[in-house]
Amino acid sequence: MEKVRVALIGLGERGQQYLYDELLCHMDDVEITVICDVYEDRMKASVGYILDKNRPAPKCEADYKKAIDDPDVDVVLITTSWESHVDIAVYAMKAGKITAMEVGGAYDIEDCWRLVRTYEETGTPFMFLENCCYGRLELMALNMAQQGMFGEIVHCAGAYHHNLAGQVCNGRKNRHYRQRNYVLRNTENYPTHELGPIAKILNINHGNRMLSLTATASKEAGMREYINTVSKEKMDEGLENVRFAQGDVVTTVIKCAGGETITLMLDTSIVNLGGRSFTIRGTKGLVDEQFKCVSCEHNGYNRSYNNLEEYFPKYDHPMWKEFLDSGITGGHGGMDWLEFRDFFECVKAGKPMPIDVYDAAAWMAVTALAEQSIALGSAPVFFPDFTRGKWTLDAATEK
Repeated sequence: MEKVRVALIGLGERGQQYLYDELLCHMDDVEITVICDVYEDRMKASVGYILDKNRPAPKCEADYKKAIDDPDVDVVLITTSWESHVDIAVYAMKAGKITAMEVGGAYDIEDCWRLVRTYEETGTPFMFLENCCYGRLELMALNMAQQGMFGEIVHCAGAYHHNLAGQVCNGRKNRHYRQRNYVLRNTENYPTHELGPIAKILNINHGNRMLSLTATASKEAGMREYINTVSKEKMDEGLENVRFAQGDVVTTVIKCAGGETITLMLDTSIVNLGGRSFTIRGTKGLVDEQFKCVSCEHNGYNRSYNNLEEYFPKYDHPMWKEFLDSGITGGHGGMDWLEFRDFFECVKAGKPMPIDVYDAAAWMAVTALAEQSIALGSAPVFFPDFTRGKWTLDAATEK
């Protein structure tokens, strides 16, 4: 396949980033043949941008099934609301179109099983678009862990710190799905940016798996504070008497078959410093994004903060070394570009997807399970084994 023909389903904030952040329209081996959204103005603006980049005008479809069924489509990119991800992905796989789905948590464990069953029944390649797995720090940490720099890994932690109160409270104006989720649900609703890179380091589904979790949600106060203090022009009408179910801070603790623990934090409704945090701790060392440091046996357990830059020249992942030589481009510090190049190269070569359907099912399950745990007073709940035992075969093969 010399040129990959793409249907882009969903032209909201993330779908627009695919177009405008020097991604799809800057790849010579990619052609957007169909775009799809329920809002006509989004499609019109997207067509205009694609034409401005001297690319052929794509077809426009409001019905995702028609977009997927188009004979000029090889690959389906799903960037719609969280609620619709699985239905569209299942339809695309059944249609035999290589499927790439944006991140978001599962609403029900059965949705995770639907993805797995459909993939196993159809054999259609499936990619989960978790871009943080391609971050420079995350890939360096993976490289260092694989070289034994941290010794035996014991605990990992990650957090998503973004005050999204303004986005949530303008959900209807901006046609964004977060508002209805924050009104109705209380869970770890966005776990995979933190969990994905950690799962790769801990070999989840490849010799290890997640067994159980507990989740605890704080009270909800941030949304009410935002609503009570900002002008009415900055939020949707009628929110004054709305009660939000979503706790401001949700802490989830996961236990793995290998004995490791993982702590995740969702922090999206109150004042914070923004960004993410990422920590790997083992018997011989650690890496910590918050303190920008590596402390390990190799450097005499140096406790200096802000020493990360010293380690990139030697321990950068090969993917990033090549990227730096060619010039960083694309959104989110370049990791979006790396994610898509990895995906499209696998598509063209017919190789297995780097983040597959079993990864998607396991990582997305956190949201459905955390919702159960919170509702049960932070009781432990248990992960299904979406690989049906195949995670142990990987361990035996690697040894």
